[in-house]
Amino acid sequence: MNNILLIIQREYVTRVKKKSFIVMTILGPLLMGLMYAGVIWAAVSSVNQKKIEVLDDSKLFEGKFKTSEEFIFVFKKEKIDELKKSLKGSEFDALVHIPGDVLENPKSIKIYSEKGVTLELQSRVESALEREIESIKLTEAGITKSVLESAKMDVSSETISLKEGGEKKSSAAAASIIGGICAFLIYLSVFIYGAQVMRSITEEKTSRIVEILISSVKPFQLMIGKIIGVALVGLTQFGLWIVLSAGILTFGSKLVGEKLIQSKNAMTEAQMASLPPEAQEMAKEKMQAGGGIPSEMMPDFFGALDTLPLTTIIISFLFYFVGGYLLYSALFGAVGSAVDSDTDTQQFMLPITIPIIAAFMIAQFVIRDPNSNLAIWTSMIPFTSPIIMMVRIPFGVPIWQIVLSVTLLIGGFVFTTWLASRIYRVGILMYGKKVTWKELGKWIFYKS
Repeated sequence: MNNILLIIQREYVTRVKKKSFIVMTILGPLLMGLMYAGVIWAAVSSVNQKKIEVLDDSKLFEGKFKTSEEFIFVFKKEKIDELKKSLKGSEFDALVHIPGDVLENPKSIKIYSEKGVTLELQSRVESALEREIESIKLTEAGITKSVLESAKMDVSSETISLKEGGEKKSSAAAASIIGGICAFLIYLSVFIYGAQVMRSITEEKTSRIVEILISSVKPFQLMIGKIIGVALVGLTQFGLWIVLSAGILTFGSKLVGEKLIQSKNAMTEAQMASLPPEAQEMAKEKMQAGGGIPSEMMPDFFGALDTLPLTTIIISFLFYFVGGYLLYSALFGAVGSAVDSDTDTQQFMLPITIPIIAAFMIAQFVIRDPNSNLAIWTSMIPFTSPIIMMVRIPFGVPIWQIVLSVTLLIGGFVFTTWLASRIYRVGILMYGKKVTWKELGKWIFYKS
């Protein structure tokens, strides 16, 4: 036991003291924060107002296109050929031609542009025409515009979870976001820190340092010490990243907040245009009084966090983070002991990485239905449970399923560690030989 503790201490201290660890721990959250801030700032700042010419031969749609921060619509009276010729080199970005028989042939609308028509412009034009054509058709059927306006309703629902403790608010959006983030962090940690174990073993093997080490400790003790030592390094780095990210997020929100608020306030003009007149007046009053966007127009993600089982999520994340890493790092360690260089690892890496990649892909479907048979079964299999169960837990998972998943994950770790140690004890001293799958199978059953 003392030997394992010494190896853990050596692996942890040497890695934490490395300049690369210190630099990436500090710069990691900073670079991510700068990247997201840069993308948001660029996206907000790069929105230029586009001027669109509209030729309405039907005389039905003048004034029906809403001008916004993104688009200005100007109706023209000239002929289509003249407008097409003058479009090139003009101040207008596009030309919309509405033919006279648009009611009978709604697919005859054309949009001309010198640089190409954006999807947003096409959608804006099509939705405006669809609404107006529907209104005209309904009016012809005897349904007036006032009846249509009164029939429009802004419907929103509140989700309630019925559990043994009683009714409790829930939020599918918050559960999906938190579950996805936790799953991605586990997915990332398996590859980053599992690969570190493999590279460390390969380097020591090729430099023959391992021959000195195993003269004092058993191969199994050396492997376990490395795995646990790197796991502690990973937890330390993730913990520091969380603390630093929280500080950067607070500072960054102040830096780009005003720009985002201005952009969102501009976007609400288009949103309010679809509301009934009474709701529009109320929204405008609230924006003027509060200087910002009406709260009912924005999802309360931070308030939604209170609806989640945060204690269960945090404890489960720590367990599945460590458990998933330990399970896969044992296999990475076995691969590192079986080869002489990084280039030889490729043939053995694919079978190890397929389950974790498949789990991340399956997680996209599990978010849509966290209680499906696919979700339940894959959250029990040790090779996929760290990711799938973390996606499910924010939605609420029965305790017995979590206990069973945890038990199977522990059993999976014990099995993979035993399997990896059988390969490790032989492969760590094998040099200059190309190892095959058949050879690995023989190593597992060699007697000590």
